[in-house]
Amino acid sequence: MVKHESLNVYGETLEPCSEDPMTGFFRDGCCNTAQEDLGMHTVCVQLTDDFLEFSKRMGNDLITPRPEFNFPGLRAGSRWCLCATRWLQAYKAGVAPQVHLRSTHFRTLEVVDIKLLKVHALDLQ
Repeated sequence: MVKHESLNVYGETLEPCSEDPMTGFFRDGCCNTAQEDLGMHTVCVQLTDDFLEFSKRMGNDLITPRPEFNFPGLRAGSRWCLCATRWLQAYKAGVAPQVHLRSTHFRTLEVVDIKLLKVHALDLQ
């Protein structure tokens, strides 16, 4: 697999999202992506209980630990590389988590308008 260029939505170097828990498609702590990343795990978010419950209802339980996959389970306040389409879906449902733009990969902009991300940004420039 070849990573796409590691740039954020500003065209700057992509900053880490989280190493505790370790996140990202490559589990490198960054929201890097590649052609094989069909979910496009590119949006660095700070999780909320509302979003976690929404995600679970949508069939993606991020709360329950899965030790067989070295997945600790997530909780509100954790930072995580979220799929761009799931973030947009959560936005439309009124439960979009806040975003760390400097840690959000530029390819997110293929799915989500920067204006929507900025409304939910924790780190506006």
